[in-house]
Amino acid sequence: MASESWLMRRLRGNLPRVQAITRPWSLPAAESEPAARHAVHGPAKRVVVCGDDPLALRLCQELIEQYGVHVTAILPSVKRRHGPEIAKLLADSGGRVVEADRPDTEAFERAGLADADALALVKQDDIGNLDAALQAQELNRRIRLVIRMFNLRLGHSVRRNFADVRVLSDAQMAAPAFVSEALGEVAPVHVRVAQRTLFVARRDEVRPDDVVCGLARTAGADDPELLPEDQDQADLVLAVANGEGAATVLSRHDPRPRRRGWRNPLRSIRGLISRRLWLTALALLAVGLAGSAVIAHYKHIAWWNAAYVTLLSELTGANPDLEESWPEKLVTAALGLVNVALIPIVTAAVVEAVVNARLAIALGRLREPMSGHVVVVGLGNVGTRVMHSFVDLGVPVVVIDRDENARGAQAARERGVPFIVGDASNIETLRAASVDTCRALVVVSTDDQANLEAALESRALKPDLRVILRLFDGRFADRVQRAFGITASRSVSYLAAPAFAAALLEREVIGTIPVDRRVLLLAEVPVCAGSQLDGRPVSAAQEVGEVRVLAVATDEERHTVWAPPAAYVLRADDLLTVVTTRLGLGDLLARTGGTVDGVR
Repeated sequence: MASESWLMRRLRGNLPRVQAITRPWSLPAAESEPAARHAVHGPAKRVVVCGDDPLALRLCQELIEQYGVHVTAILPSVKRRHGPEIAKLLADSGGRVVEADRPDTEAFERAGLADADALALVKQDDIGNLDAALQAQELNRRIRLVIRMFNLRLGHSVRRNFADVRVLSDAQMAAPAFVSEALGEVAPVHVRVAQRTLFVARRDEVRPDDVVCGLARTAGADDPELLPEDQDQADLVLAVANGEGAATVLSRHDPRPRRRGWRNPLRSIRGLISRRLWLTALALLAVGLAGSAVIAHYKHIAWWNAAYVTLLSELTGANPDLEESWPEKLVTAALGLVNVALIPIVTAAVVEAVVNARLAIALGRLREPMSGHVVVVGLGNVGTRVMHSFVDLGVPVVVIDRDENARGAQAARERGVPFIVGDASNIETLRAASVDTCRALVVVSTDDQANLEAALESRALKPDLRVILRLFDGRFADRVQRAFGITASRSVSYLAAPAFAAALLEREVIGTIPVDRRVLLLAEVPVCAGSQLDGRPVSAAQEVGEVRVLAVATDEERHTVWAPPAAYVLRADDLLTVVTTRLGLGDLLARTGGTVDGVR
């Protein structure tokens, strides 16, 4: 109750000022929105980005288009990978490109790192990024470092060696989106804020009292409506975990492995012998059956006696009888040929079955067909994270990669996950992974063309298969979804770039929430003294469809006010916890006087 009286004192103490400024905050009419957003930041912050992959391109776009930052890119060549697109983007925005085989001291000096405010190392090379970070710190001790690393355990252990560093994993950020789409459920996003654990859920999965705010209205719309004005209309919500609410969502995945029922031995044997050998054996069996029918007809004997004579002829050979009719002679000759082929075929089948069984045990491949599992194609950074997530949830999973030494190969073997080495665009590889009986296919390799080919081939095996596809180009992905009926497509770089950009600009993004192909950010933003929101109500900070304030933390009596009323007045050094779009975060930083330009 003390906190309530403190809240009322703060509201009443500022009531006259609140009444005078209850109009929603708006930009001056003479300024366009992008120009105004960049103008309030003052001089643009200087950031150096190292890399030429999709994340590097998306990060440059995010920094320039959302925050008006001056970007210098260090990349191997402006003619390879995403180099041409990065070079054009920087040329149009007044940035610079430095070509260097790798980011080292010489490249940093050419890029003017000594005068830069932040450095992003986003190549897919943990050790290379770490080495570059050490060299960068020797040139500029005060620079803020944002390092992309797959091995977060290594990243967190070396953080104490740097003055100002954030270690992020794009794979860790993106994996929940792929997992949730494969299972047809909400992404398992959890975040700890001010002694509370918040999680994303469908409204009908949680109690009404546990809902913190509505995130999006997704039902019945191709394009979801983010942060709708009427929160009760949102079917995707952010809720607080109080034990019962969290269990409602988490219990949908039993972490214990599923028990398998009775296993058909014929299915196991069929999986160990190649299709070609099966067809050859079936052809020989057909010849034997036809021979039995002919012998039964001409010798006027029962079919089982005819089968007995045929079997002996095939296994031991037959003695010629010139008194036989020509059909009998023809059949006897054919059975003699079958005799020559049958023993090698049986021997080959036995040898192949034994060898394949041993290889399956050694390599972790399927020893028998599966059903109800998820197939993951690509064992790179993202695929490995997705595989771990499914195993942790107790969902059976099979992985495919053309490289037997892929990044996640050893992890798959250690966790007992069946690993198929082969090209996922090959129908036989998909059959080997039992795609025709799987629950969903998640294709997350770094090759868009290979991903699309694998998705289409899998649909040929199972037309109603749930397919989740990784594609870089969002517009192309939308066209693919409509044309081929793909369940969902996601871009790793699109999901991760906002968090990397916010980290570079010293903003604390504490979580990302994927909604279809869009992203909402959970962030903590301080209100700076003299900023546009200093002394203004919470209603001035909120914007329909862009920004919603979840909580306000203040040093005064160390209070955190959840769901603050619209009239609650903000003061310098208050810390806002918000859920926002990428555009909304940029606008909010402008109004709070955030350190996008490094100056308050």
